[in-house]
Amino acid sequence: MIKTWIALSLTWAGITYFQETPFPKAEISNGLIKASLYLPDAEKGYYRAQRFDWSGVIGKLEYKGHSFFGPWRETHDPLSNDGISGPVEEFMPIGYAEAQPGETFLKIGVGTLKKTSNQPYHFWEPFEHVNKGIWKSEIKKDRAIYTHTFTDASGYAYVYEKTLRLLPDQPILVLEHRLKNTGTRTLLTQAYDHNFFVFDQHETGPSYRVTFPFELTTDGPTEGLGNIAAIKGNQWTYKQPVPPKVSTQAFLKGFGNSAKDYNIRVENDQIGVQIKGDQPITKIVYWSQKNTLCPEPYIQIKAEPGQEFSWKIEYEFFVK
Repeated sequence: MIKTWIALSLTWAGITYFQETPFPKAEISNGLIKASLYLPDAEKGYYRAQRFDWSGVIGKLEYKGHSFFGPWRETHDPLSNDGISGPVEEFMPIGYAEAQPGETFLKIGVGTLKKTSNQPYHFWEPFEHVNKGIWKSEIKKDRAIYTHTFTDASGYAYVYEKTLRLLPDQPILVLEHRLKNTGTRTLLTQAYDHNFFVFDQHETGPSYRVTFPFELTTDGPTEGLGNIAAIKGNQWTYKQPVPPKVSTQAFLKGFGNSAKDYNIRVENDQIGVQIKGDQPITKIVYWSQKNTLCPEPYIQIKAEPGQEFSWKIEYEFFVK
């Protein structure tokens, strides 16, 4: 059932946010988990920026009296590149390098954007939205099915279907994706789930740890490692709370070519979640701030004209 809500301002840890908002919204439940969803809408949607896939935005997810996703920014702007919450995904741009300034490039789940210069792509740049495609949302008791149908004169076209499904009698959320290339040009990109975890509105600090199925190393410069956070074998841990307006970040290495390495456990002293993907990891970024922590595993996606690519990500929630 799709609902429109009346705004109610609340405050937590310096964040002012809306428990109930005027944005198009729905709820799903399997009796164990209840999730509040923001629905894609080009005019009134909670998120209308050009970075993330517009579908699958979870405003709140509750299990056994605990919450796992929620608002993390100090203010909300639907047009801000990261004004979003939940296990949301970003597809890397397609055709950006080939496009000239003034021409368009594609982001799946967003549409075509106008390139402004020959500078490298930056997700925070406010590109002009040229073609947003058509979104459809179908809400059932325990799932939400989003369909983005996109056709463009550039030759890029697709039907992208994403389903958020709560499994029967289990504390498990599954993200199911299907990308069918209906155009004349290859869809080749990488996608990652940003995983904006917010556990019971607790701030990020020493009670948290993130465990990977492989020994961790880093690639390139890092932020916050050594003084705020630490790597111990296959775990990312925290030495102290992450201060306001400070980030930790690193490119993590150690994974292999098998999907078995897409198996990440995020937890604090009370609750946690096990994340499993069915595709090999191509890159991992780890990022956190005071109010959220985010392991970000990337996968490769390729669909030739007429072909289809499918993948899944599973979240199993637990309470200690």
